[in-house]
Amino acid sequence: MSTPSPTPNDTTPHKLTVAAVQLNTQQDVEHNLATIKSAIAAASAQGVKLVVLPENCCSMGRQFPTAERFDDLSEVLAGYAREFEVYLLAGTLPCFYRPDGTAVPNGRLRQVSLLFSPEGKMVARYDKIHLFTATVADKHGNYDEAATFEPGTQTVVAPIEVDNVVYQLGMMVCFDLRFPALAQRLRQAGADILSAPSAFTYLTGQAHWSLLLQARALDSQCMVIGAAQGGEHHYKNGKTRETWGHTAITDFNGSMVDSYDNSALQGAAADNDYALVFATLDKEAQQQGRQKMPIFDCHRLA
Repeated sequence: MSTPSPTPNDTTPHKLTVAAVQLNTQQDVEHNLATIKSAIAAASAQGVKLVVLPENCCSMGRQFPTAERFDDLSEVLAGYAREFEVYLLAGTLPCFYRPDGTAVPNGRLRQVSLLFSPEGKMVARYDKIHLFTATVADKHGNYDEAATFEPGTQTVVAPIEVDNVVYQLGMMVCFDLRFPALAQRLRQAGADILSAPSAFTYLTGQAHWSLLLQARALDSQCMVIGAAQGGEHHYKNGKTRETWGHTAITDFNGSMVDSYDNSALQGAAADNDYALVFATLDKEAQQQGRQKMPIFDCHRLA
């Protein structure tokens, strides 16, 4: 893990300390929850106010059995946010119902990202809009999330209030990173930060992950928090899947602030079952950067 810069203990007004968590989630939900709790505790101890978990944080695979526990798992994660007094972005959980409570038809699910407040309340729900469809030269081959999930239809920007300063979080998930129009729309809706909980395949991540984080930061002039799954995931049917990892946070100017430069967890991170990446958003500096290059005042095509 690289040394955070600036340090996560920075509590200067108008600055928000954030952490992205890298996991190697398997299919033991209770073990995964224990790991998540440990990661949140470690981040909170460093003064972090927003913790972002990766996609499929509670289980890789087994989407339908995990969806049956959606309400229960949401309550557990809300409890972690309350216990450690942080905003918690629960990467994604599969869910049988839409935001309005109606059932997802045709035997499918929604892939849901949830934001909890330090009081343990659900602040926002974002249902993944862009579903991963690709042919990749790995063991899995063809990926078609639409066979399991129904796409969401609503963009979401949610407030995070720390020390009487409000930061706006635009919510994305994984494949959403490939669509600059979404990042730009979130910025137009007031976003200061974009969350990108992900589980990129090893090959697509190796080719594009860092570039996409930096590109979406430049498109939107927002900090982008890329919390990732990394390493080999073992499914009960004997199959495996490998994800890219390399959790990273990019500032509004497209620079990598901090990153975990590995796929599999190594050293102390392997002992803990997680890695943490830190950054501090200086809202005033970000606003000054936007004023120096006012691309949204110049934008003519949207």
